Amino acid sequence: MKFSLTHNKVLDEWAELAVAELGVGPDELDKQELLSVAHCVARDVGGSAAALACYLIGIAVGRGMSLSEAASRVSTVVERWRGVDWRD
Repeated sequence: MKFSLTHNKVLDEWAELAVAELGVGPDELDKQELLSVAHCVARDVGGSAAALACYLIGIAVGRGMSLSEAASRVSTVVERWRGVDWRD
């Protein structure tokens, strides 16, 4: 399958394939919410932490927590992390 050149279109097409492969309903994926928290984690903690954060959010959602609650809690952890100055 050939993907279009625009990033958003590629992301949409890739997400559709991943959702179908994993048996997840399209209405279960809130890309904007996940991308927003992943961006904050990557910026303030580190790139690898973004993937880990999304995985942990997925576990929390799988256990019954809402996506918005899980994302909010991860954002709170990022805020706490940002306040720590490890150079001291």
